[in-house]
Amino acid sequence: MNVVPDTSAVIDGRVSERVADGDYQGATVYVPEAVVGELEAQANAGRDTGWDGIGELQRIAELAKEGAITAEFVGRRPTVAEQEGAGEGDIDALIRELAVEHDAVLLTSDFVQAEAGKATGLDVEYVEPVARGVTEDDGLDIERFFTDDTMSVHLKTGTHPKAKRGDIADLHYVRIDDAGGPTDEEQMGQWADEIEATARTSRQGFIELSEPGMTIVQYRNYRIAVARPPFSDAVEITAVRPIAKTTLDDYEFADELRDRFTERQRGVLIAGAPGAGKSTFAQAVAEFLNDSDYAVKTMEKPRDLQVSEEITQYTALGGDMANTADSLLLVRPDYTIYDEVRKTHDFEVFADMRLAGVGMVGVTHATRAIDALQRLVGRVELGMIPQVVDTVVFIEAGAVDTVYDVTTQVKVPEGLTAEDLSRPVIQVVDFETGTPEYEIYTFNNQVVTVPLDGAEGGSSETGVGRIAKQEIEREIRSVARGHVDVELQGQNDAVVYVEEDDISYVIGKGGGRITDIENRLGIDIDVRTHADRPGGAGAAGGSGDAGAAGSPKPQGEVVQPEITSRHVVIRMDEHVGETVEVRANDEYLFTATVGRGGDIQVSRGSAIAEELEDAIDRKQTITVVPA
Repeated sequence: MNVVPDTSAVIDGRVSERVADGDYQGATVYVPEAVVGELEAQANAGRDTGWDGIGELQRIAELAKEGAITAEFVGRRPTVAEQEGAGEGDIDALIRELAVEHDAVLLTSDFVQAEAGKATGLDVEYVEPVARGVTEDDGLDIERFFTDDTMSVHLKTGTHPKAKRGDIADLHYVRIDDAGGPTDEEQMGQWADEIEATARTSRQGFIELSEPGMTIVQYRNYRIAVARPPFSDAVEITAVRPIAKTTLDDYEFADELRDRFTERQRGVLIAGAPGAGKSTFAQAVAEFLNDSDYAVKTMEKPRDLQVSEEITQYTALGGDMANTADSLLLVRPDYTIYDEVRKTHDFEVFADMRLAGVGMVGVTHATRAIDALQRLVGRVELGMIPQVVDTVVFIEAGAVDTVYDVTTQVKVPEGLTAEDLSRPVIQVVDFETGTPEYEIYTFNNQVVTVPLDGAEGGSSETGVGRIAKQEIEREIRSVARGHVDVELQGQNDAVVYVEEDDISYVIGKGGGRITDIENRLGIDIDVRTHADRPGGAGAAGGSGDAGAAGSPKPQGEVVQPEITSRHVVIRMDEHVGETVEVRANDEYLFTATVGRGGDIQVSRGSAIAEELEDAIDRKQTITVVPA
């Protein structure tokens, strides 16, 4: 009798098992080199299946030495392309060809391989795959570490088991006292094998992600990540489960949010820090929408939202959420919960579905409510942001902390008065009070986020005030030759300090020049000399050297702008998407968002570029600080 086992049969130990049963006594076993190569690749990647298969090969060699069977390694090693195409059947085809060549029975635990072999006329022996580990009714051994108030369990080779316990607003990372001493490598291996095997065989579990060194499992209401070398420095298991299941009634603004969700399909971002309760709130929203007769689906990778059976949970199709989105558009959901929206591609998919008319609820990390919108800047066209996201819900310590309403208007930005400064402005309004807290708009080719009076992070000099000062300085410097300082006295009044020799140039004959500037800016300007500035004698002389001895050391990251023929460029490779302030000798110049290419580009000839180049010429220290 001739036998050709495939990779699945070798991994499951079916050859030695059948020899022990007497079925294969005296048989000739042709082991394909393709099987050996596949097992080596799996073992090198740290996968237990590879080591199991190599153990079976060693048992086959021992049986051949004892004379129980004849063993021969045949065929060729698979190419890299064939190994990469193993999931598409390239290696299985090599094995079937060897079975034909040696007139052998194809032994397999792979149902698809068995059916393909029968279709090509092979004599096939199909055996059920081995169910490693325990049955689903037995549960997992690590479940014993979970108490009613345990959110997650953290296990790692050579360390004491730990857990995060408490309520969602007061979690503590503590050692599990009844777990014994540090876990050894053998114990960690047993737990990891049990988790993966149970996920494969249990109807209550599945493997969400399987990559060399990392497996993510969903079992019952547990999401379990199993990391192995070389991806991690040791075997590590992190098991997480929700400790609270809420309804929308449990949150502040419940009635208002219900009305908002049902009024029409919305674009919503649920934001908060890790562990703040974003996903718990998203689950409550999903259940409310489902109970309100909306068709609700989810997009998750991995899938860990705890929702009712009526809500279908989708993951990345072919590894890409864009494919999932294409499929969902055919399913036509009323609302889709997207957990999590984090990378640029996620925001693009989210925006595409929202603009297609689907109600979208995205979960994203942010430390402030406004930061959730900031993450859209540069990823979605600015004018489209209110169409993509019209509501931001910020979660802190398991509660709704802030709700923002996002709209767009064509207006003069708050604090400016000149009609020719009107532009599309995104207004971020506090949902509870109806008070605008931020404005987002384009200024000199840069997107700026301006906190209004009373907004979080606001200061005595608002962003609008800074921009107004820049406009005034630009106008005055176009006619003054020396140093210029500007002080705002209110929304519509300013004092400009110039060199004594520049007074006549700035005011002009009969006050005509300063009047023209006032009319353009919509601001009344009082022109004085530096000597008239209270406590400003040191400013006289117009040196502009704010970095002289005795001044405070500039704060932030020091940068060296590069001046090209068209732009002034500041490289910020490690801060893509962040909003920052650019300063000269710690004096504010402008606010900008770092572009996708990792830089800030200011067009030469603009007011901002002129200020920046002037600061560079004066050899001032240019720094960048978070906005």
